[in-house]
Amino acid sequence: MDDDRLIRHGRAVSDDTLPRCLRDDPRATRRNGAAVDPSGRVVVYWMQRAQRAMDNPALDAAIDAANELGKPLVVFLGIVPFYPNANQRHYAFLLEGVAETARAVEARGATFVFRPHPHHQLVVLVREVAPALVIGDENPLREPERWRRLMAKRLHIPLVTIDADVVVPTSLLAKEEYAARTIRPKIHRVLPTFLVPGREPKVRKRLLASSRPRSFPTDPSPWMRSLPLDRSAGPVSGARGGTAAGLAELEDFLARRLRHYHERKNRPEFADGTSRLSAYLHFGHLGPRATALAVRKARAPKAAKDAFLEELIVRRELAINFVARNPDYDRYAALPAWARRTLEEHLTDPRPYVYSEQALEQASTHDPLWNAAQKEMLATGRMHGYLRMYWAKKILEWTPHPEEALAIAIRLNDRYQLDGRDPNGYANIAWAIGGRHDRPWAPRRVFGTVRCMTYASTARKFDSAAYVAWAESLPRAESP
Repeated sequence: MDDDRLIRHGRAVSDDTLPRCLRDDPRATRRNGAAVDPSGRVVVYWMQRAQRAMDNPALDAAIDAANELGKPLVVFLGIVPFYPNANQRHYAFLLEGVAETARAVEARGATFVFRPHPHHQLVVLVREVAPALVIGDENPLREPERWRRLMAKRLHIPLVTIDADVVVPTSLLAKEEYAARTIRPKIHRVLPTFLVPGREPKVRKRLLASSRPRSFPTDPSPWMRSLPLDRSAGPVSGARGGTAAGLAELEDFLARRLRHYHERKNRPEFADGTSRLSAYLHFGHLGPRATALAVRKARAPKAAKDAFLEELIVRRELAINFVARNPDYDRYAALPAWARRTLEEHLTDPRPYVYSEQALEQASTHDPLWNAAQKEMLATGRMHGYLRMYWAKKILEWTPHPEEALAIAIRLNDRYQLDGRDPNGYANIAWAIGGRHDRPWAPRRVFGTVRCMTYASTARKFDSAAYVAWAESLPRAESP
């Protein structure tokens, strides 16, 4: 069986050499056909997307496998400075969580190895520690999925990946879902099976100090200076990465903001209307399962909890399904045929305003509400979810071609949002610009039958003047 079939049908591959805990794990996918090396000295967990020690199904699976094989566990985090569209803003947030993750992993009995570029290569570590097998976490985006496929071919031992950053394993949804209404019943049907606390096992056999592979210091400051990072967007003042910071934000959300979530999630004038958890979920500093369980247990109106869980589980996993099942997720071809057809039929419609990408980036349009949303993103690395829709739709309206609009929206989103380069962002932009997960509406100029949002109708739905004034008070971001 070739590697591609192993990847697509990983759970159908039988291998009695794999630890039973992996063969029985519905989150696990076998990536190659190699057999476990019984003489291997350790098990390696290649940590990438799930950068945390708590509520991490991939770490739990690696610990279970190490215990079943009677071997120590090495957790490896290698940092590359050239991840597509990532820049100094994102690396600052990511690196702030490494030291904490290292301590928490070591507390569970594993050995944590941190190696930034140019020492980041997994194959080098594998040669050093001679593992019996390698376990990784999953990421449906194109570049990290390419890395996993490449490693599956290069390794002579099994590579098994664990779907650690969803509640319901993506493999259970084998095709691209049409909309939230089609994925929702499928998720809810199996939610009782998967929305349960993790067991948090500990490694029984520890690696001797004399056998520990080299690990670099986890203080982010020297790496932020020395790594060849894209510096087009600077770190966000006051935004701190890491699990502890994510848990503090979650605790504040549960205590103060959750009770109003269903009433304020579409009201950008309320600074406390959203969870502010998306960056922690994106970088894997928080897990969606533990977050959902904490919300379920919170003292808040059922309507508020239901509204948040719909976003966290159904909508977020719809976006992950889109990216996992559509190879063009960040391209014009990913838009549904009806949307591309109607947008192209309206290409010659007069556009009252046309802006360059530079003017958009600098928030230099005639629209105070759009400018305010862009300024929020530049200054804070966030944009209110309701305004993200308006923001993208206006880029469509002010750009000569929808394919160009899609590309501009993705570039700006990925550059400045802390949670950029994420399935949620690609799905939301595809929804706003090209009707992905939506349906045709009454025809409008430029938009055709893609859903339209106007300044007048959007500004009436909340206190837009208060939001604009707040955005104007933010510290001005440095010009790109």
